Amino acid sequence: MADQDSADKNVEMWKIKKLIKSLEAARGNGTSMISLIIPPKDQISRIAKMLADEYGTASNIKSRVNRLSVLAAITSTQQKLKLYNKVPPNGLVVYCGTILTDEGKEKKVNIDFEPFKPINTSLYLCDNKFHTEALSELLESDQKFGFIVMDGNGSLFGTLTGNTREVIHKLTVDLPKKHGRGGQSALRFARLREEKRHNYVRKIAELAVQFFITNDKVNVAGLVLAGSADFKTELSQSDMFDQRLQAKVIKLVDVSYGGENGFNQAIELSSEVLQNVKFIQEKKLIQKYFDEISQDTGKYCFGVDDTLKALDLGAVETLIVWEDLEITRYVLKNPQTGGEWIKHMTKEQEKVQELFREEGVDLETVDKMPLLEWFTEKYKDFGATLEYVTNRSQEGAQFVKGFGGIGGLLRYKVDFQQLTYDSDDEYFSD
Repeated sequence: MADQDSADKNVEMWKIKKLIKSLEAARGNGTSMISLIIPPKDQISRIAKMLADEYGTASNIKSRVNRLSVLAAITSTQQKLKLYNKVPPNGLVVYCGTILTDEGKEKKVNIDFEPFKPINTSLYLCDNKFHTEALSELLESDQKFGFIVMDGNGSLFGTLTGNTREVIHKLTVDLPKKHGRGGQSALRFARLREEKRHNYVRKIAELAVQFFITNDKVNVAGLVLAGSADFKTELSQSDMFDQRLQAKVIKLVDVSYGGENGFNQAIELSSEVLQNVKFIQEKKLIQKYFDEISQDTGKYCFGVDDTLKALDLGAVETLIVWEDLEITRYVLKNPQTGGEWIKHMTKEQEKVQELFREEGVDLETVDKMPLLEWFTEKYKDFGATLEYVTNRSQEGAQFVKGFGGIGGLLRYKVDFQQLTYDSDDEYFSD
């Protein structure tokens, strides 16, 4: 289920990205926009007391309009806090305030949520904009990478998650050096030396399995092997090194020290590769999609209509969407017949009422929401997993340009020609 969890995480991350975008765009008049972030271990009572003090201070603001809006924002923040008797396990994020809409009207914003992973920032700001910098840390990849730093003096096993590093295990060894003694027995010394080195590599290979494999699954997104001698190369090519781990090695790094210093140096030298891992996963996913198309297996779909038909059939295994897809899902109603109609429109098509007036039909909009949001809410109902892709890789750009940024990998072959009903041109009556 690891894939399912990571897919759910992707959805959570997309929601946060979207929230950050909308909060960053919001502007208020005066300083009546409150950003409050409470880390997991904090006390609600302490925050409530602080807000009460703030309320007292704000009562002295000279400008009447500003004073009232700040007091209103503090009050609604206090109301939100009353819903919680303690801080949720991952912390709490609250945004309250009055913002100006594009039409110049005032609109109240009250958002409170528990982030999908712990947020370790404490923040209270009252400003003319919302502060979302701290939310960005939620978007940082929380993929875990394994490190093995090994040289002739010993080895270190560590992991790196985001920017948190952890040393799991250290060991030192005493390997015989090459030396000039021995005359007749030089071969015997060489053999002993080889044997000891061999045992050392075996020991590290066994420990690697112990630390980086849980329940028969590799528990890190990638492995970096580092060291100053050629031990790391020897390990990576050794038959004793588990196949599953071998497949996850993303880089071999030369470092000039062993131990913790070597670990730090290895992190610096492999940072670029680590950032690319997500990128590589995305490329792999889209490549797999392109392969299905080039082999003409019929187990793929693209475009809004076909993808929605395939979802209805429960045929979609992986739904792939571009994270900035700008298509809106309208549910329209014909007042004369009471029939409902679902229509998907891009920005250009959104002069929707004019389109229909020309057709002599005056339809009322029952519901409209971005298609991406609809997918985010509904993908589980169709038994699909949802993957967001960017257009930053060559494959991603091709997927967005050539396939409209929406498609899916199917569980079985679907012949879309035979599905005659066209969801776009049909009235669904109640």
